Amino acid sequence: MESISTQLTVTAERVAAEAAERVLTAREKVLAGGSVLVDTKSSETDVVTAVDRESERFVRARLAELRPGEPVLGEEDGGELADGGVTWVVDPIDGTVNFLYGYPWFAVSLAAQVDGVSVAGAVVEPVSGRRWTATRGGGAYLDGRPLRAGTPERLELALVGTGFAYDRERRTRQAGLVASLLGRVRDIRRGGAASLELCAVAAGWTDAFFEHGLNRWDWAAGALLATEAGAVVHLPGSAPDLGEDLTFAAAAPIADALRAALAEGGSARI
Repeated sequence: MESISTQLTVTAERVAAEAAERVLTAREKVLAGGSVLVDTKSSETDVVTAVDRESERFVRARLAELRPGEPVLGEEDGGELADGGVTWVVDPIDGTVNFLYGYPWFAVSLAAQVDGVSVAGAVVEPVSGRRWTATRGGGAYLDGRPLRAGTPERLELALVGTGFAYDRERRTRQAGLVASLLGRVRDIRRGGAASLELCAVAAGWTDAFFEHGLNRWDWAAGALLATEAGAVVHLPGSAPDLGEDLTFAAAAPIADALRAALAEGGSARI
């Protein structure tokens, strides 16, 4: 018999994949010369499109059919975590700026959480069709293939991902932190979609990822993937020496060294 968490993962993958198909159709129309309504949120560079909103409305409607009565927390229409029971956490397009520019690194991210802890999740890429899934205690997978985080020998050989806030002053401080790290790692990557950055750690495509200021929908599914693949993960509020709102995932062999390097670089002051 399937566990409840496994059933939730199946639902997360199904709904995220259906939403991803709709996002892909919208993208193809835009690339063919169509237009998409664009608005801004926290700043001129923090954008939301009509496709984001339509994708979230679709996810909410499908979950209401498949898992009636379970609340949804989403980037566009908000919501709250349930006190006990399952809450669904959705980012209808993670990497909206990439989507808007035609850059194919974006995804639909959907996780099921119980008491704020992810127990099931799926991240689906509309363009490539890749499906990343994880179940708490049941492993992490890419298109059904099990994932394991990398095993870099030392920090100097680690490929590290990061991201930046939309606020100009905070971005400047974050750039200073990255500058302090550049001479201590193999290289830095910045893809622009936190869920996929966390999936990349799970796959061993990168050795670590850190970013300040992420919201729950940014990490709910991806952090579960990284954890289940064996990475060391610190979610916002769990590593005060790095800052109260830092999300951190790293391959086990370099996790302590990276944490120390970030602390030394002033991560807590970002």
